[in-house]
Amino acid sequence: MKALTWHGKSDIRCESVPDPKIQDGRDAIIKVTACAICGSDLHLFDGIMPTMEKGDVLGHETMGEVVEVGKDNSKLKVGDRVVVPFTIACGECFFCKNGFYSGCERSNPNAKEAEKMWGHSPAGLFGYSHMLGGFAGGQAEYMRVPYADVGPYKVPEGLTDEQVLFLSDIFPTGYMAAEFCNLKGGETVAVWGCGPVGQFAIKSAFLLGAERVIAIDTVPERLTLAMQSGAITLDFMKEDVYERIQQLTQGRGADACIDAVGTEPDTMASKDSVIDRIKVATFMGTDRPHVLRQAIQCCRNFGTVSIVGVYGGVLDNIPMGSAINRGLTFRMAQTPVQHYLPKLLQRIEKGEIDPSFVITHRATLEEGPDLYKTFRAKQDGCIKVVMKPFG
Repeated sequence: MKALTWHGKSDIRCESVPDPKIQDGRDAIIKVTACAICGSDLHLFDGIMPTMEKGDVLGHETMGEVVEVGKDNSKLKVGDRVVVPFTIACGECFFCKNGFYSGCERSNPNAKEAEKMWGHSPAGLFGYSHMLGGFAGGQAEYMRVPYADVGPYKVPEGLTDEQVLFLSDIFPTGYMAAEFCNLKGGETVAVWGCGPVGQFAIKSAFLLGAERVIAIDTVPERLTLAMQSGAITLDFMKEDVYERIQQLTQGRGADACIDAVGTEPDTMASKDSVIDRIKVATFMGTDRPHVLRQAIQCCRNFGTVSIVGVYGGVLDNIPMGSAINRGLTFRMAQTPVQHYLPKLLQRIEKGEIDPSFVITHRATLEEGPDLYKTFRAKQDGCIKVVMKPFG
């Protein structure tokens, strides 16, 4: 079959790889009808995630049709149309039973590797390094889904692939970011990063009752899309973010701040982001937390900082004195997609949101490697790429 594979920094290829096979009775094989390139995939493209191996199949935003089912899987049948959460969960461990599917204790076969870095292992993830299980991803014609009696969710008739595909990751992640803000109605929420996750955080903040959303980015197309959702936009290359948020909130600060950027902010955003880049380049640091620092400083006393941007290691020079003395609450997680998927599907069915609004590019797998480069360079108005392996 054809698949997008990783071969090193900035080296993504579309090539032939072995077809997936059932390995466990709870498995399923799906024929991929739609998949997407995620902002998190750019961390792999940039070579900053450890334990990637040449030939690894990428992709964790996937949906398709079930073509084979393991003998112990009674939930799915051949022909079912499903969307697949990027977090792999067993459904039986302590964390799964409590709804924390992204903390599954059983789904990462390489948990010991993750424990070396983080103390404990999260769940296994599709297409996202051997530290997180080494599972082949879904930017491919076919994909094996472990624990397929827990993860894949059947899609109702009448909804298109493009309406439901993002239930696999970015819609639940953006919604979770807004939910973490504990909105009661009438709040001002600041969102750093107007990529796909940031766009869903903006939409979700309004759905959950925010009165104002301040969207922070510098890419014109992203700011335009955020404005279309009702956000006040702020170009960090043209305005001082802290001063502008102070002005908009009469000196109080935003009620909640969402970091939807993570470890790779724009290098030219500020002096500290330049220093972060130098530290990473010289192996003196692992991540570049400029956005998180700024979010802390811009948040009002006793406000909430919600973190859904990906960080991988140890963060430098975080203003914990500001956070502690002003009573900030931090909420963060790798999204337990299975927890959010059913209720977000209901919002789509009711017409409250059409997630396809973020799609700017539609392509084949063969076009995928070039579109990784386009997405990374923020060229051609590229906000979200959807690929259809079979046209």
